[in-house]
Amino acid sequence: MHTKNTIVILFTILLSNVIIAQDISFEDYNPKSTLVVPGKVINRAKFTFIDIHGHQYRMPNQDLTPVVRAMDTLNMGIMVNLSGRSGKDLKKSVKNIKDHYPNRFVVFANISFNKNVGKKGWIEETVNQLELDVKNGARGLKVYKGLGLGDKDVKGKRVAINDARLNPIWAKCGELGIPVLIHAADPKSFWDDFNGDNERWLELKTHPRRKRSATNPAPWEQIIAEQHSMFKNNPKTTFINAHMGWYANDLGTLGMLLDDIPNMNVGIAAIIAELGRQPRFAKAFFIKYQDRILFGKDSWKPKEFPTYFRVLESKDEYFPYHKKYHAFWPMYGMDLPDEVLKKIYYKNALRIVPGLDKSLFSD
Repeated sequence: MHTKNTIVILFTILLSNVIIAQDISFEDYNPKSTLVVPGKVINRAKFTFIDIHGHQYRMPNQDLTPVVRAMDTLNMGIMVNLSGRSGKDLKKSVKNIKDHYPNRFVVFANISFNKNVGKKGWIEETVNQLELDVKNGARGLKVYKGLGLGDKDVKGKRVAINDARLNPIWAKCGELGIPVLIHAADPKSFWDDFNGDNERWLELKTHPRRKRSATNPAPWEQIIAEQHSMFKNNPKTTFINAHMGWYANDLGTLGMLLDDIPNMNVGIAAIIAELGRQPRFAKAFFIKYQDRILFGKDSWKPKEFPTYFRVLESKDEYFPYHKKYHAFWPMYGMDLPDEVLKKIYYKNALRIVPGLDKSLFSD
């Protein structure tokens, strides 16, 4: 009898442990692959590259030495700091660069649209300030996603990206020969229903403030169309569409847009996960549009760059991405040809962004 009770108790404990071991959420489930295939992490880019989508928010007073050391380990030649701001702050950043690392950083200027559009004299003052910022060292203009999403005019109405009142800004950029790097909207999934069919369910579950209703503040398709309209209305201005315009998951449509809008280029910041799951189709796309694509990372986290290098350079299979909530699927290498890599890494940026030090690059 004692033996029988002991067996029952042990079985109950064992069963309880099995249940506990299986009681994990999807958020926690992140298994390590047992697949054994050739390949290795690439910690240093094959060619010296330009990060067209960098952010150093403290640059006016920042010690840039630790940043440059990390850049050197990655083989990054130049970082474009999109957070250059304007006026005195921009001048301080440019001075900091000139005093310490004159050929390793450049800054883009920024404009504050919210509650300013429509204000008497604002557009003239803004265009004049932009011209002064460029004179003081800015190499381009960065437009944040607030334009089209949250920015309001003086009457409290949403400012559309193609608002005609902003045309003097884009025209001035064309006149000055500087590119406009613009982030419009966010991934379309943020506007879609929050359910098991939404591919970004995990991201929205862990970052609920990113979820929007289908019309908040306007349908995704409308905001994106406004951006494309603005590009077409300013054919003499060069635009860099950040995050591949949120069409990295639909390269066929993106290709048609590039064909239709010759002054539009795209950056790959924060969308490498989309490319890494379609390596053959993405490779063909990169070869076809090799003169229109620029390397960028977005957040300054050096440990995340190797994922980009591996997707672009290698032919490795089934390796992990660095953020599960962005991509719960594995990556595959595109194995891009060297000449295409050089264009993505630095040649296109050297052509589009004025005043970069070409001596840092091999050819």
